[in-house]
Order: sequence, then C-alpha cells, then structure tokens
Amino acid sequence: MSNIEYTTKEMQKRVDQYISQFKEGYFSPLSLMARLTEETGELAREINHFYGEKPKKKSEKENTVEEELGDLLFVLACFANSLNIDLGESFHTAMTKFETRDKNRWTKLSEQDGEQDD
Repeated sequence: MSNIEYTTKEMQKRVDQYISQFKEGYFSPLSLMARLTEETGELAREINHFYGEKPKKKSEKENTVEEELGDLLFVLACFANSLNIDLGESFHTAMTKFETRDKNRWTKLSEQDGEQDD
C-alpha cells in the first residue's frame, strides 16, 4: 500500500490523461452508468465474501474491497469528466446538503454523554 494521495482534480486529470490516449474516448453516460452498476456489484460481491456468509470458491480470483473501491472511483471520474463535472464541487454540494438537511438527524457523540447540541 502506497502513501500516495490525490485530490479529486488530480484523480480526474489522471483519468483524463489515460482515456485521452484512446480514439474511443469516454463511454456514453448510459454505458458509464452500466459500468458503475457493474463495479458496484463487484464491490458488493467482495463485501459479501469478506464480511458476509458466502466464502469464495477456491477457484475464484482474490480481489479486495480496496481494489473495487478504486474501480468505482475510476468510473466516477470517467463519468464526471465525460459530463464536465468537477467531483470536488459535486462533493462539496453533497456535503453541504447533508450538513444542513441531516444535521439533527443522528445522535451526536456529545449527546451520548447527556449534553445537548442546538
């Protein structure tokens, strides 16, 4: 495991450099949605094997949850790049939504000790 860190901009740029070397370029949004669904299924399979009750067959290739999450990030970066969406901005918008809409939805750690946050 390396200690390499990427910003979302760096991830998107690296993906774009990779995809740009091919004549076919980015897949269509519908194809990318299918790829995202496929990769999500592969992640679910790994989670089921690692944390669930369904062990792998001895003949099955050893994948990891980490690898499948990386595949999902790759497809998400492809999706964002193909639609000219900045993943950092997209993430910021989502977090702002969660931080405002859901700010009182869950029990905060400080409330467990009898303190109440307003």
